[in-house]
Amino acid sequence: MLPRAPYKGETRKLVLAFDVGTTFSGVSYCILDPGEVPVIRGVSRYPAQEQVGGDSKIPSILYYDLQGVVRAVGAEALQERIIEQAEDEGWMKLEWWKLHLRAKHLASSHIREDDIPPLPRGKSAVQVLADFMRYLFQCARTYIQEAHLNLWRSVENSIEFVLTHPNGWEGPQQQQIRRAAELAGLISSNEEQSHVHLLTEGEASLHFCVVNVITSDAFSSPIAVSDFPVEEEDKSGSQGVVIVDAGGGTIDLSAYSMKLSPTSFEEIAPAECCLQGSVFVTRRAHDLLKNKLSGSNYSSHEMVAQMTSIFDKTTKLRFRKLDEPSYIKFGTIRDKDLKYDIRSGQLKLAGQDIAGLFEPSVKAIIQAFEQQKRVASTPVNFVFLVGGFAASDWLFARLQEYFQPLGISFCRPDGHVNKAVADGAVSFYIDHLVSSRVARATYGIDVYTLFNSQNPEHQARQHTLFIDAAGNPSIPNLFSSILLKGTQVSELREFRKSFYFTQKSRQTANHSVNIMCYKGNLQEPKWLDIERSSFSTLCSIHADLSELSRTLSPKKSALDQSDYYAIDFEVIMLFGQTELKALISWKHKGVEMRSPASIVYDE
Repeated sequence: MLPRAPYKGETRKLVLAFDVGTTFSGVSYCILDPGEVPVIRGVSRYPAQEQVGGDSKIPSILYYDLQGVVRAVGAEALQERIIEQAEDEGWMKLEWWKLHLRAKHLASSHIREDDIPPLPRGKSAVQVLADFMRYLFQCARTYIQEAHLNLWRSVENSIEFVLTHPNGWEGPQQQQIRRAAELAGLISSNEEQSHVHLLTEGEASLHFCVVNVITSDAFSSPIAVSDFPVEEEDKSGSQGVVIVDAGGGTIDLSAYSMKLSPTSFEEIAPAECCLQGSVFVTRRAHDLLKNKLSGSNYSSHEMVAQMTSIFDKTTKLRFRKLDEPSYIKFGTIRDKDLKYDIRSGQLKLAGQDIAGLFEPSVKAIIQAFEQQKRVASTPVNFVFLVGGFAASDWLFARLQEYFQPLGISFCRPDGHVNKAVADGAVSFYIDHLVSSRVARATYGIDVYTLFNSQNPEHQARQHTLFIDAAGNPSIPNLFSSILLKGTQVSELREFRKSFYFTQKSRQTANHSVNIMCYKGNLQEPKWLDIERSSFSTLCSIHADLSELSRTLSPKKSALDQSDYYAIDFEVIMLFGQTELKALISWKHKGVEMRSPASIVYDE
């Protein structure tokens, strides 16, 4: 186990971590008492659970009535009386709703909009997330009140929330999560957003693996260490570790260099995220069953849906061998149609067909891993498979088949891999093991530059020429990079970019700087009119420049000697944390002045 020091804070505090998944969700927590060593616990009792205290997760399901009011959530939504009432009263059942929040830049051509149940009329995905988080908070509060007598009152105003999201979710999705947290009542105002901490599921899973596997005696024993491909070991003594968090909707891959004495981690490749989680295996199974049973007495929408549900809960997890058939037990002994491989209420499916349902997910993981391995600054020695989808023996076997010839140790931590994200998120808050992260894209700003008639690139853009406020001929569409993709960034490292513009008025209260994001293949893009589709606006940084404007002196235009003002300041950005942070700075009489800046994402 990872050795922890006693909590050094002066007052008691509660850390609550929510893992909201596509198919299942859970909550972990830790009570931080001054002088006490922190212990991570899971909420293991929820309303309507069949095995009380035996499961740390609930289904990510909600029922809404016709007025848009939540009527049942989680395990309650699986009760027969709820299902019956829902049918009688026309309630809407929501599953896989998290996919409505997916980042639009992720490859999702295999997802049809009708694959995802529609949202209730008048409800946004952010509102649904808020309703679900409100329920998780109520469950956590009840559990903690029952498990720790007289504790809640002492921590209810001192709660730190850690909310996780897929690796591929960026600023816009983080902004939505923060808004949902406020709507859910986790925090009461925008001022309390500092008590909400956002974290990728991949980094949360790394913390889980460190605490439960990597720092264990078994991992550090001579036998385990001998499994290292020593010839691939980094000269610095670091080992490369990749975490594959295979969930319901997304599969996240995160790569780190690891030092065990003392324990520290640095990200060594951009995080990867693919929309090929276990729900898509189920979706492909639905299409297979629909085609296979077409023309039979079992081809109705209801019957195919029932078989798909049974496949999802049983057949998918039990599948192990390519040369053995699998079965979906759906009916009684009277259900028989040999033409369609139905006998005694069971549908027989060839092992090859079942394996084919998994293959797009397997290929997506391998492709994402190869991308990380190609750019990683440290050779990869270990791969850990966690998440709900990791329970599939076939997925594990297929990946093991790929990793073994590479000399890479591949393992699936024993027990509770579905707790990895929630437990790891609490560990992130307490242990904070990752000291640097890698830029996933190239970031910069759209600027103009003075026209140089001798420069061929300027000549080619002469048709865009304009005269700026200072009377200088200029051309637009120059991309000025702040941070290049693949750069390793420590948490406190500042990236500065000078920003300059001219205007006729002295008054400059609020000003916005658009931060651009480039996701093409050029190492150092220079012009926005090349590969235009690879550029997008990541966010706007809003800065209050009123203090700066008071220090400005007028200048004379070279064109007509009219007054103009030159606004010259720097944007300071911190890319090395789990969320983007920004400031602005300027010089006044040789002294650097700073002001906070707000970041707004276009959703």
